Amino acid sequence: MEVSTVSPPPTSSTEDNFCEVDVTNVALDGVLLLICLCGLAGNGAVLWLQHRNSITLYIFDLAFADFLFLLIMVPSTLLYLLENMSCSILMPLTYLRTIFLLSLLPYNLGLYLMTAVSIDRCMSILCPLWYNRHCPQQCLEVVNILLWALSVGFIVTVSSLCLCQEHMHCQVSLTSMYTLNLFLFTPAMLISSTILFIKVKCGPQQQQPKRLDIVILLTVLFVLLFALPLSLCNFLQQFGYIVLSSQMVLLLICIHSSTKPFIYIFVGSWRRNCSMGGCWRHCSMLSLRKALHRVFGELKQNPACSNDAAMDTGV
Repeated sequence: MEVSTVSPPPTSSTEDNFCEVDVTNVALDGVLLLICLCGLAGNGAVLWLQHRNSITLYIFDLAFADFLFLLIMVPSTLLYLLENMSCSILMPLTYLRTIFLLSLLPYNLGLYLMTAVSIDRCMSILCPLWYNRHCPQQCLEVVNILLWALSVGFIVTVSSLCLCQEHMHCQVSLTSMYTLNLFLFTPAMLISSTILFIKVKCGPQQQQPKRLDIVILLTVLFVLLFALPLSLCNFLQQFGYIVLSSQMVLLLICIHSSTKPFIYIFVGSWRRNCSMGGCWRHCSMLSLRKALHRVFGELKQNPACSNDAAMDTGV
């Protein structure tokens, strides 16, 4: 069974050993590399500036998972680009399988953490009194550790079976992992984010949605659009169905892993115009640190901004 979604690029040559470079693949690889580098910079900035506190415990580890995934993808994408340009094989199949299996750790962890973020925020809005009493910081840390343990456990099991050429057991382990992603974590994230959206949309007109809620809803939307294709395509691949090319799947995943920091900055750099009925208007770009704090409510706003801070910050 083919473990990796990445296969060595086809090469075309003539009897004169002339290599015809596939311009489309080279362009896609270049775009993929650029996206990965931008994502590394964005997630690195979040790791540098963000502090662990309440729900930002998940956000911090989410940025770490995305940073780790992109860090794995950059050298692989660079080698893949060189392969397409030189029409030669630089990466053996074992290397591709290993890189794919390693990338599953931050990918799964990011999906699990995003599910935890949406559920945590949904519970804090639906049952604030119960949440504040029964979900202290220690509870969040325990859930975070369990999600890490689940991710590492899956990767260790899958890697040990797939790299040891246990094809049948490898397929079973991969199918189980993708089934868990698609039929447990994805519905939980979708249900909780839908409830959050309804609460935000149907809330009192004078109570504007918090920036954190908007960030979570946008991030969940990006998960559904860009991250889930990997689980869905690989799940179908276990049964012999090829839906998307490996290059397109990796492009979608890298876009998803790279966009979260820019969502934080975008949402944190806008202000509500209260005199216009709660509409949004664009303001001058704030510093990255201030934008992050405006989203996650860790910045003590100045008195001059107290009216905006009352609605924009904090969990």
